[in-house]
Amino acid sequence: MSGILLVFLGYIMGSIPFGLIIGKFGYGVDVRKYGSKNIGAANVLRTVGILPGILTFVGDFMKGGASVFLARYLEAGDLIIILAGLAAIVGHSWPVFLKFKGGKGVSTTTGVILVMMPGAFLVLFVVYALICAVFRYTSLSAIISALVFPIVVFFLKMPSLYLWFALAASVIVIWRHQQNIQRLIAGTERKLGQRVRTGREEEKREKLEGVFGATPHSPKKKTEAKGQRGNEP
Repeated sequence: MSGILLVFLGYIMGSIPFGLIIGKFGYGVDVRKYGSKNIGAANVLRTVGILPGILTFVGDFMKGGASVFLARYLEAGDLIIILAGLAAIVGHSWPVFLKFKGGKGVSTTTGVILVMMPGAFLVLFVVYALICAVFRYTSLSAIISALVFPIVVFFLKMPSLYLWFALAASVIVIWRHQQNIQRLIAGTERKLGQRVRTGREEEKREKLEGVFGATPHSPKKKTEAKGQRGNEP
């Protein structure tokens, strides 16, 4: 199989939008309309739930790893292996199936790194886990891990091609996190575990209020209570 075809397959595999497929067809939620409006695992976790979030991560992770594994299995050279992995990351970030509006590449990049550089993966996993445990921001964990990635590859004394890959992958991940960086600076970024209310959840809440009446803590009840206080002499 030619190198060009392997790189093309890497891009096509990367373009598969597991987050959208799982959310929309499995749970009736289009994650592009809620939360960060991103198709990645973190937004699926917040808008749909834990299980779909995990499934999305696994799918995105595996498509990245599969692109590198296939190139390596077919005994392609280092350059093709690296380009196939990079193509999967680009495909996830700018998928042809979604008019080039995709995710942020973290899960897919993680899968690529595991298959391509297991040693670097272990170091980055520890860095990501520590930052996430301390600050509870998945975006901050991803950004710092991306910054550290080229440094790790350098100290592992890997061939220069892998260092260039690390630099390219880091730039993509950080570039895709521009809005997250702005929210982190503004203090409005959501932490791990914070849920986002979807349209279906709003419909359920309205139905319950129709049957049992608005609860004291519901938005509708709070608005009414505020209006009544405003009319008091």
